[in-house]
Amino acid sequence: MGIQVVSGAMLQCSFGLAPSTLSVLPANMVNATAPAATIMDNIPGMNVPPFGMCQSMANPTVAAATAAALGVLTPMPCMPVLPAPWTPGSPTVLIKGKPALTDKSMCTCAYGGMIKINVPGQTKMQVK
Repeated sequence: MGIQVVSGAMLQCSFGLAPSTLSVLPANMVNATAPAATIMDNIPGMNVPPFGMCQSMANPTVAAATAAALGVLTPMPCMPVLPAPWTPGSPTVLIKGKPALTDKSMCTCAYGGMIKINVPGQTKMQVK
């Protein structure tokens, strides 16, 4: 059983230098103290803001800056690239036909970072 994730949840990327806050639009019309998230709330900039600076060498801007600094890792501004939805979602709770997002869900950035949910935004609503 996991905890339902809502707008305002705190996120962290394994290659990011700062946490970020999940933003969920009220389009799903489901609230669990705040707009409830689904696995499809993975749009960079809209749902998932940047994580400060990126340290992934798979990020072309980091690789270029590191090469220019003669191999010294040089973090560059983060802009997540999320090609797939959050996984796993709730297998039993659907919001507008999409699995609900739980605190156990993770998302992978195309640059290799694993984005996880540190704080789900609320603790009262649990989903199976």
